[in-house]
Amino acid sequence: MIDLDVTFIVQFINFLVTLFVLNYLLVKPIRAKIQERQQSMDAMASEIEKFSEQAERKLEDYEEALAEARKAGTSERIKMKDAGEAEQEKIVSAAQSAAQADLSQARSEIESQAKAALETLRSQVDSMAAKAADKVLG
Repeated sequence: MIDLDVTFIVQFINFLVTLFVLNYLLVKPIRAKIQERQQSMDAMASEIEKFSEQAERKLEDYEEALAEARKAGTSERIKMKDAGEAEQEKIVSAAQSAAQADLSQARSEIESQAKAALETLRSQVDSMAAKAADKVLG
């Protein structure tokens, strides 16, 4: 059996005093630092999550704005294309009308010049025929 003598009791008391001193000087400050760091890390994780959510919202807003801008750009491009095509049709129609008018005017001028030339030739033929008949008969 184990004898309990004075040295054992002294060592046990020494152990308890050392345990309380170490607990006061080392364990409590280390636990406090660990708890402080854990709280700091929890706060940072919370901030990271908050910033991540904000970044996602901003990205969604940006993508939405970009989609709207693309839609508006496409709409504007189609509108301008239609306006350009309408203007092109208007210009082509005006050019065709002007060309048709010029062509009609040129045809009437050519026709009148042809009639005048034909009349001139007829009168010249008549006078030449008369001269030729005078020479033959004459």
